Parts: sequence; structure tokens; C-alpha cells
Amino acid sequence: MNNRIWLSLAHMGGREQEFIKGAFDTNWVVPLGPNVDAFEKSLSDYLDADRHVVALSAGTAAIHLGLMLLGVQAGDEVICQSFTFAASANPIAYLGAKPVFVDSETDTWNMDPVFLEEAIKDRLRKAGKLPKAIIPVHLYGMPAGMDKIMAIANRYDIPVLEDAAEALGSELHGKRCGGFGELGVLSFNGNKMITTSGGGALVCRTEEEAKRTMFFATQARDAAPHYQHSHIGYNYRMSNICAGIGRGQMFVLDEHIARRREIHDLYTLLLKDIPGITVMQNPSDEYNSNFWLTCILVDSRFAGKTREDIRLAMDAENIETRPLWKPMHLQPVFADAPFYGNGTSEHLFDIGLCLPSGPTLTDDDIRRVVDVISRKNSH
Repeated sequence: MNNRIWLSLAHMGGREQEFIKGAFDTNWVVPLGPNVDAFEKSLSDYLDADRHVVALSAGTAAIHLGLMLLGVQAGDEVICQSFTFAASANPIAYLGAKPVFVDSETDTWNMDPVFLEEAIKDRLRKAGKLPKAIIPVHLYGMPAGMDKIMAIANRYDIPVLEDAAEALGSELHGKRCGGFGELGVLSFNGNKMITTSGGGALVCRTEEEAKRTMFFATQARDAAPHYQHSHIGYNYRMSNICAGIGRGQMFVLDEHIARRREIHDLYTLLLKDIPGITVMQNPSDEYNSNFWLTCILVDSRFAGKTREDIRLAMDAENIETRPLWKPMHLQPVFADAPFYGNGTSEHLFDIGLCLPSGPTLTDDDIRRVVDVISRKNSH
């Protein structure tokens, strides 16, 4: 059987061991330490938006603490993009708050500003108060329409928690994702643009927000010689070892982004004449996705096969693919949550497929994937 082609594998640049060894040599193997400080600084410099970055155990932890910083409490409502991974919405439930899901627009696949405003107005009518926060997501690296989303959020004075977990290095109007909202979220999971084996970060506008984040992420210990706690805290800080991996990964981040964009361009070229197959593209020159994953839509009327036919054919050829995210408003766990939309995300879920896009893939690997898609019959 052919070698396995994975969807998106981590790739070490070589300098990670240097920083890990430094942590061991100095006995900084605990959470916090020089690697954490340096990793946070390098991320802040990279975003180039005068932000304060706090390294955490996961992107999910960052969303949780971000919502806490924005004052979300039990009974509050939080607007969240429906077309996303569950980690965007689960922290709303952690706090006893209620998600309100908003559909996607067709060009970015991200939060539709029209339905966002409709949801805000309707929740004010029905709940008697405005939602406490808005969580747009930059899906598969594609920037959301943040100019329109922020304009609506500002009009109603609702803070935005920007989920940029998949979008490190993506840009909108030349500005890097993660720096648009009041707070931003990054992820360093094993399949992301860079990895710390697991981990994430909260991007804060102010030093005060960063300090509050660190406080809650380290068990909310009060300033006292003994262990005293006036708030419920969490064990959410990144370890110095994991941050060492992150420091090494920062040296290959630009390289990883460039390679994923090359892979996307190659897919676009090789698939352009195949009937019924559309490759997700930047909507305009203002958008510059990192193309964390290259995604296709399959129109079975012209392709002669469905998304699922192609996925199963790929599996038979030892190639990992994945359907697009199943929208949150269709998930059993959120069955009772309000939803505002027109079925765009449901349609995308039905016909969309994520293709292998990791930076270690060769051009021949990409051609192997395309060969399966281009077959007359994938059954």
C-alpha cells in the first residue's frame, strides 16, 4: 500500500531541541519560565499590533479565560459562529452561559454580518438584554469579514473575542489575524500552523487584561505569603518545555505559511479543469489566508460523485481527508440553542472536504490526492 498522506502533521524545524535542552539544563521544566516569556514576546512581535500575549495550555483555555475577562456569567448569551469546531462554543457552556449561533457568508465561510445583526436585535427583543460577547472564527485560515463584524459589534457595544486558532499568519487589509477583537485566541495544537505539542494563547489589548489572564490561569492565587484564593482559578498556563517547542517553531512559521500557500496554489492549478470541483479561494486581494487547510466543494451534478464518494476513495488510497466542520447548531449537545441563518453552513458541510495540506507534503503527494479526485468513478 502507498505511504499514508496525512491531513496536517506537525513539522519540527530543528531548533526546538535547543530550547527544550535549555529548559532541562537550567531545571526550568515547570509551568512558566524563560521559554514562556520569550515565546509570548515573539508572538506579540509577530502580530505587530501592540498586543500582550499570554501562553496557555490550549486554545480552548484561551476562549474560556477570554469570556471570563469579558464578564460572561451564567445566564448570559454569547453569539458564536456556527460553522466551527466545538472548542469555539464549549467554553460558553463552561460558564453556564448560552450560545447563540450565527450562520456563514458564502465567500469567507465565516460569520455572516447580516445574520449577526439580526441575531443581536432579536436577542435584545426576546431576552431583554444584549449578548455579552461575539465569537467570530477565521475558518481554515480564511479571515472573517472583521471590518463589518467589528462595525456591528461597536454599534451595539458588544466586545469581540476573535478565534484565530487556525489563522496564525493570515491577514486582512495587511493586518494579521488575532489582533482585530478586544481579545484574540491562538492554537498550537499538533495540526496547526506551529505546534507546542498542545497549547494556545490569549491575545490581550492591555497589560491589565494579560495580568488578569495570568491570574486566573494560575489558580487565581491572591497576593499573600500563604495560599489564599478569593476567586475560582484554573491550571491553564503553558509549561516551559512546551514553550521551548514553540520558540523553535517560530523560526519556521513563515516557511510553513509559504509552503501551505504553495500547496493551495498547486491544488488550484491541478483541479481547475475538473468538473464540479471548486477550491476555496481568497474572496479579494484584501484577504490573505494562510490556507492552513485547502478545502474543496463538490457539486455532484457536475462531478458525477459526492463529497463522501471522494472521501471514501481517498481512504481506500491511504489518504486522510475530512469533511468540513459540522455546524454547531446541528450538534446534539447544542440542539436547544438559537440559530440565525439561511442554511449556508449546512450546505458547505454537506459538500465540502478538507484536503491534505501539511508543510511536509511534496508536490507528488498533492498530485496523488488530485489523481483520486479526478477519477471518473470514485465508488
